[in-house]
Amino acid sequence: MINTKELKKIAIEVRKRLMKLIYEAKGGHTGGSLSSVDVLVALYFHTLKINSKNPKWEDRDRFILSKGHSVEGYYCVLEKAGFITEETLSTYGKFKSLLAGHPTIKVPGVEINSGALGHGLSVGVGMALAAKRDKRDTRVFVLMGDGEQGEGSIMEAANASGHYKLDNLTAIIDRNRLQISGNTEDVMALDCLEGRWKAYGWEVKQVNGNNMEELIETLDVLPLEKGKPTMIIANTTKGKGISFIENIAAWHHKVPTEEQYIQSIQELDKQLEELK
Repeated sequence: MINTKELKKIAIEVRKRLMKLIYEAKGGHTGGSLSSVDVLVALYFHTLKINSKNPKWEDRDRFILSKGHSVEGYYCVLEKAGFITEETLSTYGKFKSLLAGHPTIKVPGVEINSGALGHGLSVGVGMALAAKRDKRDTRVFVLMGDGEQGEGSIMEAANASGHYKLDNLTAIIDRNRLQISGNTEDVMALDCLEGRWKAYGWEVKQVNGNNMEELIETLDVLPLEKGKPTMIIANTTKGKGISFIENIAAWHHKVPTEEQYIQSIQELDKQLEELK
């Protein structure tokens, strides 16, 4: 079992890799990739029952990145977990690369083509319901964005999940409060999130989504209540880990200059040194 200090180290290394990826590809969703790294690392290196040598293992847990635009962090985690090679990852943004700007099932470890916002949870409900009916121990995890919560299909899926008592389903919202068009509360207010999901029959918990200890503590006791799907509202910082990117809406999709890239790596290297 990997301890939390090592998980934090992996998260910093993933952030370094995704910044390099976006800088070299000259494109990418920087802010949301950075904010969701800790959740992805906690899942892939602590919680999920998966096998990188056999990505289609029948009894694996399923993970869906519903906020598929934050694919850069996801690809870097898949590389770190052994699903794709360093050589494959380095082709991102290049002609004929296996890696598109949103996840596709051509990539080992990816369960669905995602990024058309609002679809991930609906597919997750189907997977969780199928596992229940097949009497499998499979668990399903879906990571959504907070801006994505404006999609009506999510509320339909939320209602169905509660109705079918899918306690093998865990949804996580990357609650960084910024979307492409600005602050989520200006675009479509979401501060009633917890009550909304509870009304659909979910057990809800709010955590610091950039705090590895809090994430692990919560993921270790799933489901939060037997007979209910679990919603984890992960309060995060958009652009987490890099001072000039944090909480800046313009970094939803933005490429660092050479100077900014160097500064980002220096900041992350300092965090690694402090962790030691």
